[in-house]
Amino acid sequence: MPKNAKQEIEISIVTPMHNEEGCVREFHTRMTAALSAMNTTYEILLINDGSTDCTEDIIRELSLNDPNLKGIMLARNRGQCTAIYAGIQESLGKYVVIMDGDLQHKPEEIPSLIEEIRKGCDLVSGRRTNRGESMIKRKLPSKIANYLMRTTSGCQVQDMGGLSCLKGKLARSMTLREGQHRLIPALVYTMGGSVTEVPISAPPRFAGKSHYGIGRSIDVLFDIVMLWFQSSFKQRPIYLFGRISLLMFMVASLIMVWLLYGKVFLGTHMGTRPPFMGAILLYLSSLGFMSTGFILESLANTYEAVMGTKTYQIREVVSQGIATIPKATDTK
Repeated sequence: MPKNAKQEIEISIVTPMHNEEGCVREFHTRMTAALSAMNTTYEILLINDGSTDCTEDIIRELSLNDPNLKGIMLARNRGQCTAIYAGIQESLGKYVVIMDGDLQHKPEEIPSLIEEIRKGCDLVSGRRTNRGESMIKRKLPSKIANYLMRTTSGCQVQDMGGLSCLKGKLARSMTLREGQHRLIPALVYTMGGSVTEVPISAPPRFAGKSHYGIGRSIDVLFDIVMLWFQSSFKQRPIYLFGRISLLMFMVASLIMVWLLYGKVFLGTHMGTRPPFMGAILLYLSSLGFMSTGFILESLANTYEAVMGTKTYQIREVVSQGIATIPKATDTK
């Protein structure tokens, strides 16, 4: 159904595109067919994340004949999460669907997510089944990461990295930092939202090459650590730092007792012994680095939420072939 300015948009599709010239046309064709069959109001937001191929040109061309398509052109490549965040902030829909542009998330399965979220939950996640991917490179790391995210957050969604649909107001109220798109179900859960999931298929990439590598897997580990910190100690960091300090105090006390025993009963000099100096230096260094990371993370989240700064800059927005220049956005 064509978008009408007087009608509330029910569904916003938010899809980042980075060098996806082989997928854009097919994605748009299938997405338009799937949404048109639902007989509802919708918009498709394609976020060009600094592509160096013809992705931007194709988005402009498609927008000429589709009033429901909006192209968001970022000033430069900022990463998948930032592109998603930019699209969410530009969306108008009652529900926001976040999905990849390589067609590993099938547009034909969006109706099942919308049907589920209409029942009243805050987020619906797609649980991928029969994934045709390498067990070692993708499936096993994904299973481990999802298990750790469930354990650290308490959110029991089995697959947090797939297709997801959430309420628009909730989506636009969230502040996403780089990498946190992988944690959206867990973040919604820790905010007190209700989450559920529906099974979806996992076809291979339609065209092009995957942008995922071993570096992403390492990043996920740090994301999980921060998720654990935010879900457990963000409101009262002293609970974490106090426990670490207590543990360090106990270890230091044991070392001192051992050294004092040697001094009193064995006549061993204790002041400059390597065990004493090494333990003190290692534990203080570990505490300093970890504490600095946690504190800076909390300060960054607070600063972005309170000050309203954005981690991206939109060069222009294209709708029906007409480009408009948005108001200046703060970047960092």
